[in-house]
Amino acid sequence: MKATPNTRLSSQAMAFVLAGGRGSRLKELTDRRAKPAVYFGGKTRIIDFALSNALNSGMRRICVATQYKAHSLIRHCQRGWNFFRAERNEYLDILPASQRVSESKWYLGTADAVAQNIDIVDSYNIKYVVVLAGDHIYKMDYEVMLQQHVTSKADVTIGCLTVPRMEASAFGVMAVDPDMRITSFLEKPKDPPAIPGDPDHALASMGIYVFDWAFLRDLLLKDMEDPNSSHDFGNDLIPMIVQKGKAMAHKFADSCVTSGLEDEPYWRDVGTIDAFWQANIDLTDFTPKLDIYDNSWPIWTYSEIVPPAKFIHNEDGRRGMAISSLISGDCIVSGSEVRNSLLFTGVRTHSYSSLEYVVALPRVVVNRKAELKNVVIDSGVVIPEGLVVGQDPEEDAKWFRRTDSGIVLITQDMLTRWSAKHG
Repeated sequence: MKATPNTRLSSQAMAFVLAGGRGSRLKELTDRRAKPAVYFGGKTRIIDFALSNALNSGMRRICVATQYKAHSLIRHCQRGWNFFRAERNEYLDILPASQRVSESKWYLGTADAVAQNIDIVDSYNIKYVVVLAGDHIYKMDYEVMLQQHVTSKADVTIGCLTVPRMEASAFGVMAVDPDMRITSFLEKPKDPPAIPGDPDHALASMGIYVFDWAFLRDLLLKDMEDPNSSHDFGNDLIPMIVQKGKAMAHKFADSCVTSGLEDEPYWRDVGTIDAFWQANIDLTDFTPKLDIYDNSWPIWTYSEIVPPAKFIHNEDGRRGMAISSLISGDCIVSGSEVRNSLLFTGVRTHSYSSLEYVVALPRVVVNRKAELKNVVIDSGVVIPEGLVVGQDPEEDAKWFRRTDSGIVLITQDMLTRWSAKHG
């Protein structure tokens, strides 16, 4: 049962967001930014989903641990998440890996990122810690998970996705008893254990953990002294608690937030070019799998002050139009055709160009007569006049990054090489 407002456990909890990962499978999209700082959905960045879930769940104390190429992530948090007021006991602290424990130690693992900041967490005077990954797309009420954690008297409660059993071998998988107590934690097993009573499905870890802070604090201090530990939640702490303590599984379906339009719990790891393109393009569907228009659970972000989108020219072959597409503010669609695409803030498309199944990140310019299909364009890229991408796989692969499924990533460095050859 969901808590009433005056008993919300989230008011006694803090969110610790792990946002240091590079996300190397996103290739050039993470050359200049950490994966949580990658743009998503027209206006937001990936980390905004974890932060918005925490805020909407009632948490007002949040830490964001950063490491890899953190500047754009830190700047985004400072600009978009600066409304917390310390005098109201609200905080959003950014914790870069800053050699606080030792001059030679950055964050060695996910658990070490928390351990190196024990004094800061202590200062929050909280009872519970919700450890989150900052690089997934989903809507979830963490209050529901906190309630289960307290009711079951668990040492750790782990958020779990229900996935088809044979697909679970790509995840860390929980074997559970009928009471949802975790009996073993298996990393990418070849034969994943099924959920009791549901032989076709397994429980995969979401990388979301709820702890009593006093329990986790003692555990982290012991782990820091262990020379054989990799100081990681999934590799070290969780298996140890499963073996020696009480670890409980929490089904994502029990706390997933929906508006009524979604037909199943939505969670995506947009960690590859294909997955990133697909999740963005999915938003253009008539009834998308994720409802970002749900005002009861808003996804907060840095909102730039920009003019509305504009569509100009209306003649055959030169009509500014967009169909089944998301067009952000400050976009100008000038005499070009946009279909099933997502344009981020400040994109310009010029006459006689066409875009189909295109994800264009902020401030992209598409010049005249360009024809683009199944493409992701990095921010600030200027597409040359007449460039055709998405029709000749061999030619695309020569100059750009083309995935096995045919999605093409275009960056400015790639276009510089293309231009040197094509004048």
